[in-house]
Amino acid sequence: MSSPRVEITYCTQCRWLLRAAWMAQELLTTFTTELGEVALVPGTGGIFEVRLEQELIFSRKEQGRFPESKELKQLVRDRIAPERDLGHSDRPKN
Repeated sequence: MSSPRVEITYCTQCRWLLRAAWMAQELLTTFTTELGEVALVPGTGGIFEVRLEQELIFSRKEQGRFPESKELKQLVRDRIAPERDLGHSDRPKN
């Protein structure tokens, strides 16, 4: 069985490459052995979407905002390693 693939589609017109790359780095650092690939896909029109194995798990258009790093890690974890503890990323804010 191959490891899961995450795709981050970002708007080149909006210059969101650095944001997408940072999110990719966060995911790859957190899920060092669980993820097989994180791909950055250029798009236009204000798009910022995250897909896991082609399933849309976050859309800036639908949510009206960008994902928090903690939130994105939890969304990925819940699908690929639900038993995994994310440490400080699982703790509620005070």
